[in-house]
Amino acid sequence: MVSIPRIVIGAPASGHGKTTVATGLLAAFARRGLPVAPFKVGPDYIDPGYHALAAGRPGRNLDPVLVGEGLIGPLFAHGAAGAELAVVEGVMGLYDGRVGAGDTGSTAQVAALLNAPVILVVDAAAQGRSIAALVHGFRSFGSVRLEGVILNRVGSDRHEALLREACEEVGTPVLGAMRRADAVAAPSRHLGLIPAAERRAEAQASVDALAALVANSVDLDEVEAIARSAPTLHAEPWSPSEAVGQPTEGRPVIALAGGPAFSFSYAETPELMTAAGAEVVVVDPLRDEKLPAGTRGLVVGGGFPEVYASELSANEPLRREVDALAAAGGPIVAECAGLLWLCRTLDDAPMCGVLDADAAMTQTLTLGYRDAVALADSPLAQAGTRVTGHEFHRTAVHPRSGLLLSPAAGAAWQWRGADPEGFALPHVHASYLHLHWAGAPTLARNVVTAALE
Repeated sequence: MVSIPRIVIGAPASGHGKTTVATGLLAAFARRGLPVAPFKVGPDYIDPGYHALAAGRPGRNLDPVLVGEGLIGPLFAHGAAGAELAVVEGVMGLYDGRVGAGDTGSTAQVAALLNAPVILVVDAAAQGRSIAALVHGFRSFGSVRLEGVILNRVGSDRHEALLREACEEVGTPVLGAMRRADAVAAPSRHLGLIPAAERRAEAQASVDALAALVANSVDLDEVEAIARSAPTLHAEPWSPSEAVGQPTEGRPVIALAGGPAFSFSYAETPELMTAAGAEVVVVDPLRDEKLPAGTRGLVVGGGFPEVYASELSANEPLRREVDALAAAGGPIVAECAGLLWLCRTLDDAPMCGVLDADAAMTQTLTLGYRDAVALADSPLAQAGTRVTGHEFHRTAVHPRSGLLLSPAAGAAWQWRGADPEGFALPHVHASYLHLHWAGAPTLARNVVTAALE
């Protein structure tokens, strides 16, 4: 039984300002002295980085596609422990989820699973009285509890009065009206916002500006009252220890890549490895020239190595250590950005050389959920293991899979409509597929066991 006050921030579509409002609310409530817990619907890694700056605690993801709908309540309860209010930022439009699967993975589904009220953020820059039809449509469609609207990018007092009057016509309270403000904008790049880890000082300044903007533009007391109207949630907090079972003995050191180039990692990943018996130590490949003392394994998540290719290449001592770890049989698990770093080259810059493959930027965006099956044994998974992951990149690796290298190398995954992908060797697993290990906690145990062996 969880009694945490909570709200879900949705929107009619992407680009209306969900991240602006959610981050601003988190920061504004935190500055009031209220402990807040941040969450993001879907597989996004970037928004939780800004949430974490605002809230002072890890931003976490709630994705029914990756972990199953049965884990949404428990993961929420785990992440909200000790908080007095939770803010859940939605994904895309309120009812947009996995393509071809109805509202599965949508903000609306997560709001229903959490029994949480929804506040709709609407970009009103080009809106007039017609906003009433839009808001009425979202209140009438589906079964979410839409408790109010926050207007974004309002142009003037007169514009705000017009919008408020229109929303009142359809019985929807306007909880705030935010004016256009360049100071709160975060710069974007080829895959969305630039992560907070890459611009920490500027990101903190943006978060501070958001806190002031939201505090001055939104009725925080009313938002908090709506959050407190959420009923008790019947969910047992998720436990990484229960998920992985009895920890292994020996406490092997597993390095986890972090820093600006590798900032994409779910908060539950190190928690699961620690629960499985590992000592997890973060290594920054842009700064650290050595792996942590006693390293027995390495996990490299996602990020933007293509942006830092020259710096990563210049860190030759660490590249050699990673290659030596692989040669000695130490398990290495890499996804997306980690895959690129393990290649021979990235945009012609020398990388770790663990894989006889080369990576390069492309103009093509590859994006979507994948239901995958492991084709070969690796430190991460046994052949036949089924997972659901997410792919999101503008790069390509040649060859695409280990099947094209040698008979001794295998492909990591196969999914419908695509050739085998990634590399599965006895001690290395590298793939474009992002996985949320809470949905398959045996992956963490596999990695820790491989490090011991």
